[in-house]
Amino acid sequence: MSTLTALKEIFNRDLNKLKKEISLYQHEPALWITEANIANTAGNLCLHLVGNLSTYIGAQLGDSGYVRHRELEFSLKDVSREELLQKIDDTISVVDKTLNGLSEEKLTEEYPIVVFDGKTTTAYMLIHLSAHLGYHLGQINYHRRLLDK
Repeated sequence: MSTLTALKEIFNRDLNKLKKEISLYQHEPALWITEANIANTAGNLCLHLVGNLSTYIGAQLGDSGYVRHRELEFSLKDVSREELLQKIDDTISVVDKTLNGLSEEKLTEEYPIVVFDGKTTTAYMLIHLSAHLGYHLGQINYHRRLLDK
């Protein structure tokens, strides 16, 4: 299996898991609860993941035209579950379209912008984005199991 094929499968798998996690909340308002040391809501983490992938994959690699408003990813509240799920579906489409337009050779090229301390390859950035998605997906899973009462 090629690196690009593996990345496509992982992003698709985990974005669909994100949809499932958001759908599994029995009480929609619980998506927006914080408690004790849990600072981020599941809804805000979902918005953050959508914004992150839409920016670094859609806009930077796919010329989607997406404009990120990162501060809103953490300040918006009470976005409906239906709208969150639609945003995830839109992100799945953008990620699929963008990755389908890449070649294996593109993965070895320099990522178009500097995000970390220095330049990276496109493959490095995509692997980082996948790990970031998985990290926050786990947080959402715990948030749901702890706070969806």
